Parts: sequence; C-alpha cells; structure tokens
Amino acid sequence: MGDSENFVIVGAGMAGAKGAEALRNQGFDGRITLLGDESHRPYERPPLSKEYLMGGAEFDSAYVHPESWYADNDVDLRLNTSARHVDRALRRLELADGTHLDFDKLLLATGAHPRSLPVPGHDADGVLQLRRVGDSDRIKQTLSGIEHLVVVGAGWIGLEVAAAAREAGVAVTVVETAELPLLRVLGREVAEVFAALHRDRGVAFRFTTAVDEILAPSGKVTGVRLTDGLEIEAQAVLVAVGADPDVQLATEAKLRVDNGVLVDATLRTGDPNIVAAGDVANAFHPLLGKQIRVEHWANALNQPAVAASSMLGGDRTYSELPYFFTDQYDLGMEYLGHVDPDGYDEVLFRGDVEAREFIAFWLSEGRVVAGMNVNIWDVGEQIKTLITSATTVDRQALEDLSVPLNEHIAR
Repeated sequence: MGDSENFVIVGAGMAGAKGAEALRNQGFDGRITLLGDESHRPYERPPLSKEYLMGGAEFDSAYVHPESWYADNDVDLRLNTSARHVDRALRRLELADGTHLDFDKLLLATGAHPRSLPVPGHDADGVLQLRRVGDSDRIKQTLSGIEHLVVVGAGWIGLEVAAAAREAGVAVTVVETAELPLLRVLGREVAEVFAALHRDRGVAFRFTTAVDEILAPSGKVTGVRLTDGLEIEAQAVLVAVGADPDVQLATEAKLRVDNGVLVDATLRTGDPNIVAAGDVANAFHPLLGKQIRVEHWANALNQPAVAASSMLGGDRTYSELPYFFTDQYDLGMEYLGHVDPDGYDEVLFRGDVEAREFIAFWLSEGRVVAGMNVNIWDVGEQIKTLITSATTVDRQALEDLSVPLNEHIAR
C-alpha cells in the first residue's frame, strides 16, 4: 500500500477510531480520513449509561484516544462532518456540505441510532433517549430535579438508567411489552434475576403493556397513559426501545442490507473496496455458522482490526464470541456467547442465585452455548473454552462448585 492511497472511515465512534488505529498498527502509511458527525472526538459509549451517568467518572476517561493521537498518527479527524452518498464506481464519498472525498478503501462504522416511540407526546419536553454524551448529560440533569421517571423498555439501556435513577433517589416505573426484563435476550430463567434485582431496589414494573400516549398537556411531560388504560404520573420519560443500524449510506450505495450491512467473516461487503464494523455490521460468524449483528462494546473494540486487515488485502476472519457486560446497583456481570430465545434447552446455575453470585450456563443438546458470570470474576476464559470446545458437558459437575471449571466437564 502506497502513501498516495486514501482510506476513509465513516463514523467516528469506537469502531471508527479503532479502525484508524489498526490501519496504522498494521503498517498502512497512506492517508486516513475519519469522519464523525459529533463535535466530540471518538469516545466509548458504555460509560454514558454507567459510570459517567452515575457521576463516578469524568467524561475524559471515555475518549478512545488522547486528543494528540490523531495528529501524531497522521489521521485526518473531521468532526461535525457527515456523509450522504457513496459512489461505488468512482470510489467517491459525497459529504453533507456538498464536497467530495475520494477513497481507495472505505470502512463503514456508522453505528446505530435509538428507535423513537411513535405515540402522541413523543416530542414533549422531558422525553429522553440515550445514545450520545449530550443525552447522558441531559438525563443526569433531569434526574437531579424530578421525583418520578418512566422507563419505556426493559433492555440493557433501560435497566441501567433505571438503576442510576434509583441511586439518585428517583422513583422509577419500567414499562415493557414482554413478561420480564431482558426476556428476549436472556430467557425466563435469568430474566427473573434482573426483575428481582430491580424490585428489591424499589422499581415498579408494568409488563405486557405499552405506552399509548405520553401525557404533556402544556408541552412538558406529566405522565404516560398505557394501552391498558392505566395512567402513571411522571416528570420525565426515557424511551429505550432498542436501536436500528444506520444503513442509509449502504442502502443508497446498493450494498446488501438486512438488519445491518451484510458482510462475510472478513467483514467485507459485496464491494471489495468497502468493509463494515461495529454496530452496523451484520457479519457471518464462522463459529456460530450464521450472520449476527451485536450492538456491544466488544465488537466495536475488536472487529476493526479484522476490517483493517481486509482493507489491506489480508484474509483474517472475525470469530470472537459475542461479549457484553453490565453494572446495575451492586450487580456486575459478563456474558459470553450467543443464543436465540428458542436456541437452548435449559439453563444451569453454578453458585448462589439468591445472593447474586453465580454463573449461568445456557445448554443446547448438552453443550454450553453461552455463559454469564454474575459477581464472580476471572472465569471468562474457562467459559469461552466450554463454548468453543462444543463438547457435551457433565451437568452435575458443571453445577458443583467443588469441581473446577477448567477440569470437570467432558463426558
């Protein structure tokens, strides 16, 4: 690769910044242009619903690189800059200001954007979402001046903000269409753990219902009306009903799109000059044998090295197991693996579920397909080995704390 080549990265989040870093680490000495539509240089998003929101960390700790890193590594970081069209034939990017940028290789790291709630009152003062640092700042400020928050959606973001609100002394009601929080992600057995965790901290749940209207008679939130007719008073509403991959550029460029930009295990799209990584990439996973899109920090951290390799003509594949973590109240957990709601036969627990110090294992046909360690640490490699070995496990040994995880299992 010569120094006359220009590699362009669209999306200056974690995946974009790590893509630029990986290109330099892998020896690319051409031009790198990194485009981001925010005013902040690339930062990590997990603190926005965790430490930063709770006031336990300054925002500076969330930046992916020091400010000087981009100049030191000759990365042309352009903030407040968005792209609106990709001309694949000319290998040219049209920017929102009407200018053009030619590229030899293009990395799409456009991420995802939160879904809105299409009900009356959705644009009222006091309706909140969480994706960017400004959103987190607004939530933090709001929590300091209200008595009651309604959270719509019992996924990870909704529950983490609910925990932050309770720690701030705010009453919280969570509205969820399913029967339990995280039911579609974790299944009933482990979803019950998170329901109990939040109930113990005073969170009220309204399951199997939805918000019919956000009440705001004078333009400011006063509560919500649910589809079952119940009205709940509140001074703010957090909408946390999931996110959609930002595929606008890819769609207009006629790349293959299906719940994200479809890429192979090398993170290449159907165009040999374009790759994708992070929240927007729906990648074929060689260990799982199917396409998956995962909206978690670990993908944004680790996928870009593979994307950079592909941009440089390499043949590396991305086979890391999906990983995510959460911190809510005094519960910390890590999750490894991937399992669909109907993709497991049973969940085995190793440890004390009531004390919330345990490991949960999702089994399919006697093999571990996912594992979650709750308030138990330094077991990630053992869990990963159990999953990747794809061996049938001894159920009793798996549950028995006296049998070490790295010894027990194949039968």
